Amino acid sequence: MWCKGRVFRRTRQGANFIVVIVGLILIFKKQLTSLVNKAFSNINDKAGTL
Repeated sequence: MWCKGRVFRRTRQGANFIVVIVGLILIFKKQLTSLVNKAFSNINDKAGTL
């Protein structure tokens, strides 16, 4: 039972981390979408040259 407090603290920190990550994704959604699309278009263009 000694680790019960630590587990809840870690869970709360993990939840806060996830909230921050989701917030950043929502803020930078347009830039992330553009980056991913550009990366996949480069992969598709170079795949034909192999």
